Amino acid sequence: MEVLWARKDAGRRAATARDVSRALAGDRDLAHTTVMTVLDRLAKKGFLERERDGRAWRYDPVASREGYVTELMLGALAETGDRDAALAHFVRSVSQDEADVIRQALAGLTSKEPPA
Repeated sequence: MEVLWARKDAGRRAATARDVSRALAGDRDLAHTTVMTVLDRLAKKGFLERERDGRAWRYDPVASREGYVTELMLGALAETGDRDAALAHFVRSVSQDEADVIRQALAGLTSKEPPA
């Protein structure tokens, strides 16, 4: 996912499995078929869109990094028996700068007028 998000951030087109394999070559020793399998599974689970490009598939993330992390956080909250306690614990664990971001986001929510 990181390779695909980085390509998107750089304004490049969707990646083939070969593009992803090449990008990962310096970090990991993965077989090309392994990369193909993982990309295929991510597409089947709805994390990636894919389109045919000749004999290859091009893969593109469905959500941004931030959107994906948001979904992970919401999923984790859904797993707790006490969502309020989990949220309170999370907020107590953030830095002052992060708390400021949370305050600004909440202020933006409360300042919006309800839909008519």
